[in-house]
Amino acid sequence: MARRSTKTPPPEEFEERILDIDVVDEMQGSFLEYAYSVIYSRALPDARDGLKPVQRRILFQMNEMGLRPERGYVKCARVVGEVMGKLHPHGDASIYDALVRMAQPFSMRVPLVDGHGNFGSLGNDDPPAAMRYTEARMASTTSLMTASIDEDTVDFAPNYDGSEQEPVALPAAYPNLLVNGATGIAVGMATNMPPHNLGEVVAAARHLIRHPNADLDTLMKYVPGPDLPTGGRIVGLGGIRDAYETGRGTFKIRATVSVENVTARRKGLVVTELPFTVGPEKVVSKIKDLVGSKKLQGIADVKDLTDRAHGLRLVIEIKNGFNPEAVLEQLYKLTPMEESFGINNVALVDGQPLTLGLKELLEVYVDHRFEVVRRRSEFRRGKRRDRLHLVEGLLTALVDIDEVIRIIRSSDNASEAKASLVERFSLSDVQTQYILDTPLRRLTKFDRIELEGERDKLTAEIEELTRILESDAELRKLVSAELADVAKKFGTDRRTVLLESAGAPASAVPLQVADDPCRVLLSSTGLLARTATGEPFAPEAGEAKRVKHDVIVSAVPATALGEVGVVTSAGRLLRLRVIDLPQLPETASAPNLSGGAPLSEFLSLDDDERVVCLTTLDESSPGLAIGTEQGVVKRVVPDYPANKDELEVIGLKEGDRIVGAVELRTGDEDLVFITDDAQLLRYPAAQVRPQGRPAGGMAGIKLSSGAKVISFTAVDPAEDAVVLSVAGARGGLPGAASEGTAKLTPFDQYPRKGRATGGVRCQRFLKGEDCLVLAWAGATPARAAGPSGTPAPLPTPDPRRDGSGTPLTKPIAAVAGPV
Repeated sequence: MARRSTKTPPPEEFEERILDIDVVDEMQGSFLEYAYSVIYSRALPDARDGLKPVQRRILFQMNEMGLRPERGYVKCARVVGEVMGKLHPHGDASIYDALVRMAQPFSMRVPLVDGHGNFGSLGNDDPPAAMRYTEARMASTTSLMTASIDEDTVDFAPNYDGSEQEPVALPAAYPNLLVNGATGIAVGMATNMPPHNLGEVVAAARHLIRHPNADLDTLMKYVPGPDLPTGGRIVGLGGIRDAYETGRGTFKIRATVSVENVTARRKGLVVTELPFTVGPEKVVSKIKDLVGSKKLQGIADVKDLTDRAHGLRLVIEIKNGFNPEAVLEQLYKLTPMEESFGINNVALVDGQPLTLGLKELLEVYVDHRFEVVRRRSEFRRGKRRDRLHLVEGLLTALVDIDEVIRIIRSSDNASEAKASLVERFSLSDVQTQYILDTPLRRLTKFDRIELEGERDKLTAEIEELTRILESDAELRKLVSAELADVAKKFGTDRRTVLLESAGAPASAVPLQVADDPCRVLLSSTGLLARTATGEPFAPEAGEAKRVKHDVIVSAVPATALGEVGVVTSAGRLLRLRVIDLPQLPETASAPNLSGGAPLSEFLSLDDDERVVCLTTLDESSPGLAIGTEQGVVKRVVPDYPANKDELEVIGLKEGDRIVGAVELRTGDEDLVFITDDAQLLRYPAAQVRPQGRPAGGMAGIKLSSGAKVISFTAVDPAEDAVVLSVAGARGGLPGAASEGTAKLTPFDQYPRKGRATGGVRCQRFLKGEDCLVLAWAGATPARAAGPSGTPAPLPTPDPRRDGSGTPLTKPIAAVAGPV
C-alpha cells in the first residue's frame, strides 16, 4: 500500500485528509495511460495514410505554410518551429529527425520532403547538418498526400492545447504505408515495414478494388516483394509470403556485387548497392576489423569511391591466389553486406494497433480512399448546389431587372428591399442578399449569357457527382482511375532484385585458388598472362583465327601458386609470382594475349633493358642457354636460391648485352647464333659446359669486324624447323623490319659447325641492303607480328641457304614458333 500525504503538516484549522491508494492499481493505470500515449500519439503509423503523428503534422503544417514544390525553399528551423509551436509539443529534435528522414532518398522509396543541403548519408555515416543550415519544401508527391484536405475529406481534432485543429489522417492519394514503409518502437510492440514499389502497390490496390475477394497469391503477382530505396538483392522469398499472409516474416538483403579487374594484376569486388540502412563506412570498418583480427582472408585493400556523380562504389581488392566468389561468401557471412530484415506490420486501425497482412493493409487503405473520395464528392456537390442556387436567383432577377431596380429604389432601406424582393419573386434570403450585393455592372446581357452557361455547367457537375455518390461501381471506378494517374506520373522501375535462393553455398567454391598446372606466356608486345591449364595451345589455329597479340615469344610451364623467372638483357633473372598474372579465358584455343597485362605492371626495368625470355625455376632442368651481342655463349647451372627475388645469370662484359636466352628441355638441342652480317652458326648445346651463375660464359661465335649477334635460340634437331632472316639497311628501327627483304629457309639446310667458328651465310644482300635487321630460328609453324602485335605474313619457304629474300608486305617486329 502507498500512502500519499503532504510533506508539511496541514494547518490546525484544516482537517487532515489522507488517501490510501493501491500501488498495483496506480502503476497499472499510469502505465496503461503512458503506453496508450506512446502507441497512439508517437510510435505507430496509421494504416490509412501510413504516417506517424509527427510526420503527419510536418506535412500538414508545410501545406498550411504554402511550401509547395513550385515555391522556394525555407529553413528547416522555420518548419520545425511552426510544427512544434502549433501541433507537436515534444521537442525540436524529434521533429527535425522525422523531417530529415522524409527527405532522404535512401530511406524513403518516395521521399515526402524536398531537401536542400546536407540531409545525411546512407547508414548515417555522415549525419545531417543542423536545421539552421538546411532548407526544405514539399516534394511533388506530398501534394498527393494533402490534396483536397480542405474539402472536408478527413476529420480534424484539437491540438495539444485546443488552440489549433489538425487532421487525424491525411487524404493520401497513394498507399504510403506500403510504399515508404515504417519503423517504430512502442510499449510492448513495434513496427518494421519495408518500402515497396509505387507502381506495383497501386496495381495491387486497383485489382483489389475491381475484385474485393482476391486472394493473396493473386495480389502477390502485382507485389512480389519489397522494393528497397537502396536496391540490393532479397534472398529467400518464403519469409516475404509469411509476412504478406500473417504480418510477420523475415528475409535477407544482400549487397549487389560484381567481380571486376580493379587493376591489371588483381581482381576485386565492386559493391554498387548495400542492404537497406547499411552505409559504406560501416562495411569498410567491419572488413578492416576482420582482416586485422585474421578472421577474414584474401582481402588486399578496401576503397570507398562513392561520389555524387557515380553513386555508391565500394571496391574490395582481392589478393592473388584467392577466389573472389569465395571471399564474397565470407563477406556476406561476416559483414553487414548481408542483413536480415524482420517484417512486423503493426499499424493503427481505428485507433487500435493491429498486425496486418498485405491484403488487410490494402483493404484499409482502399476503404479510406473510398471515404475520402465520397466526402470530397459530397463537399463539391454541396458547393456547386449553393452556387447554382445563387445563379438561379440572379437569373430570375435578370428576367425582370427593371422591376427589381424599381423595388430597390422605392424601398426605404435594405431590409425593406430584401423583403419586397422575396415576396415579389419568391426568392430565398440567400438569393435576395446575393442580388442586393451584386453591382449593376454584372447585370448586362452578356453577363446573363455567362450565368446561363455557368448554370448548365453546375447542373452537369452536380449530376455527375450525384451519380458517383449513388453508385458504388462509379465510386470504385473513380478511385481506381485516380490511382492509375498517380502510378503513371510517379511510378519508377523496381530497384531490388528478388531471388528464391542464394545459389551455391560458400563451401562449393574454395577460398584459395588451387595450385593447378598452367602456362605463363609473354607476347611480342610485352604482355604477360597465364593460361587456365598446363596444356600447350593447339597449333591448328590458322590465319583466319589470328588476332592481335597472337605471337607468343616465350612460354613456360608453371603452377598457379608457383613462380617463374624473367631473364633480361642486362643479365638479371627476376622472380615473378604466377598468381599475380591475369588469366586468359579457358576457351582460347590459339595464342592470344589480348587479355594480358604489360610487363611494367610487374617488373621495374631500366630504360635500355628488355625482357629476353621466361624460364622455370626448376633446378632439375638442363638450365638456361644464353647468347650475347658480342658472341658469348653460356649454359647456366640451375641454382636459384628461394630467398632472392633478383639473381645474376651471367657476368657481362662492358657494353655487352643478352640478345637471346632459352631454357633447354633435354640438353640435346642445337644452339643457333645469327649475326647482322648474315652469318648463322649452329652447334650442339653439349659443346658448352654449364657454369655457375656469376660466370661470364665462353666464346660462342667468331664475329667479323664490326658485326654483332642479333639472334640466339635453341632448336631441337628432331623437329621441323625454319630460319627467318630479314635484310635491310643499317640505321633502321632496332629489332624490327619495316622495309627490306625476308627469306624463310628450312633449318636442315644449315650444317653444324664447331663452337666459336664463323658459321655459314644465311642470306645474300640485294642492292640497298647491308645487314640483317631481324633473324630467328625455331620450330614450325612460324608466326610473325608487327610492332603493334597485329599479324604479319611470312614469305614462302626458300630452300636456298644463301639466296636473297623477297620484299616485305607488312612490317615484322617478332617471330615465334608453336607454344
